[in-house]
Amino acid sequence: MRKPKPPKLLELEALKSYAAMALASRAQSTSELRTRLRKKAARPEDAEEILAYLKESGYVDDQRFAGAFAEWRKENQGFGKSRVVRDLMSRRVAPAVAQAAVEAAFQGSDEVQLIEEFIARRYRGKDMKVYLAEQKNLASAFRRLRTAGFSSSNSIKVLKRYASAAEEIDEEMVSDTI
Repeated sequence: MRKPKPPKLLELEALKSYAAMALASRAQSTSELRTRLRKKAARPEDAEEILAYLKESGYVDDQRFAGAFAEWRKENQGFGKSRVVRDLMSRRVAPAVAQAAVEAAFQGSDEVQLIEEFIARRYRGKDMKVYLAEQKNLASAFRRLRTAGFSSSNSIKVLKRYASAAEEIDEEMVSDTI
């Protein structure tokens, strides 16, 4: 059985090239890039030196990254605020920066309209009144909206428009998902 080769550690110039390729392939938060550079750096101080240069040059900026990420998740994937904040924090963006970016991205947005668009995209081709007539489908749709980052109250409000048995959507359903 072969032993795995130890990772090749990079000197300063090679580490700079690695950082440039990493940023070119996908936008990253400072913390994500720091972790990647530390794994590859022959000396830990090289990673910090490169990060300082990238920040000073404007190539790495968590606020700009968070703003673009939040806008993209809202516009292209139709997620709600809490999901976008959660995703940014999983990308190791500071909570205050993530919250500010999400508030800016969602400013002027109507959550009910976003939920309507999410449902239309997710359930395209389905007659929602018939589909949501079944309790399991109604509960599934509610959970899906909550997972997508939408508030309970607005999710219920939208689902009540479609559900023929609107009284089935109540506080009991909300407490089951928490």
